[in-house]
Amino acid sequence: MSDNTPLFLWAGGGVVAAVLLGFGLRAGRRLRFLTDTPTSKAKGVFIGQVEIAGRASIDQPVRSYLAGTESVWYKFAVEEEWERWETETSTNSKGETTSRQVRRTGWRTVAQGGEAPAFFVEDDTGAVLVRPDGAEMDPVKVFDETVDRGHPLYFAKGPALEGADSAHRRRFHETAIPRGAAVFVAGRARERADVVAPEIAADKEAELFLISCREESKVQGGYRVQFWLLGALALLPLPAAGLIVAQATHLPADVRLLAGLGAAVAAVWLTTSFWMAFNSLVQLRNRVAQAWSLVDVQLKRRATLIPGLVAVVSGLRDHEQRVQTEVAALRAQAAATPPWEPGADVAGTQVEVRAVVECYPELKANQAFLNLQKELADTETRVALARDYFNEIATHHNTRLEVVPDRWIAPLAGLKPRPLLGAESFERAAVSVSGLNS
Repeated sequence: MSDNTPLFLWAGGGVVAAVLLGFGLRAGRRLRFLTDTPTSKAKGVFIGQVEIAGRASIDQPVRSYLAGTESVWYKFAVEEEWERWETETSTNSKGETTSRQVRRTGWRTVAQGGEAPAFFVEDDTGAVLVRPDGAEMDPVKVFDETVDRGHPLYFAKGPALEGADSAHRRRFHETAIPRGAAVFVAGRARERADVVAPEIAADKEAELFLISCREESKVQGGYRVQFWLLGALALLPLPAAGLIVAQATHLPADVRLLAGLGAAVAAVWLTTSFWMAFNSLVQLRNRVAQAWSLVDVQLKRRATLIPGLVAVVSGLRDHEQRVQTEVAALRAQAAATPPWEPGADVAGTQVEVRAVVECYPELKANQAFLNLQKELADTETRVALARDYFNEIATHHNTRLEVVPDRWIAPLAGLKPRPLLGAESFERAAVSVSGLNS
């Protein structure tokens, strides 16, 4: 054993422990991100961090390359096995050199591709556009087959030329999000450039942009297992390195040192987890404030939009009544004076009627009323969804203040329970449309 070997072992153990801790804490952050974000309905998706669950939909689905599945997203890869004999040389403790032939094998990717168009996530309230570029995909496997050179698939879906040292075996695998599949999306929503509607797309400031064919509970379960498992495994590399060094140097292992190393790693893990929990609570508090601002925005929209629509519809109604009154008066005038009596100006009356019709070719008060009714329903739905979104995140906020360990951390962040919004506690009354009844 060289003099530098113990140093390398200790350094290697530290690096492995740090990597395991890093990935474990990353899983913990993502778990908290998902649990801190309520799942919204499509019509209730607002700007900012969102989650939505529904069915994948697209007007023109893409057909996957290998399985031919109608999809909204797919990715495939073709790998080819290689094998070759290599000369391996080794030197023993006496300085004697020996050589032997070793067979090496492996797989290399010889073809890959896919398509990722924008698609919609639909639920019972509507649809939200999702742009999958840059997302972390969790699709389903739709094709997986390994074949020899004599199989028709070998060249039909793979390259015509084989690579060097080919073992004449290829494996084909493909994943996809089939059209109509249940999907769960977590990411950041923004306003679309083409219409006034939200879309979910990649954002460098977002903690997570995930598109998964699994349910949210299963996604959270996966991150929870990673957090605890990797955290536990991170306690082992440094003590293991100490045992190897002791065995190599023929010295007794210092149990207290090994236990201290494990305790030090555990302290780092607990401290970092505390820091992560504190930050997530602060972010949750800010999300509650954002959710309330979204409610306020919808209330303001209702207060400013509906009166204007009511005024327009009222004007159309009055306008239609005036036109109908004028036409009725002209018809009565024409009927009161028979055309055979002296002084009857039937042609003039027809000209006046025609002028009225030409000025007002389409009287659409009825359609305007229908549009107003639809806008009223949509507006109240938006308000209700915004209120539900606030109640969801406020409920989670209040729950987090009561569970361990967050209840011990919450006072440090200055968090207090937030009251929920009920029908009777909604201070702003609905906008009146009584002016249409007059």
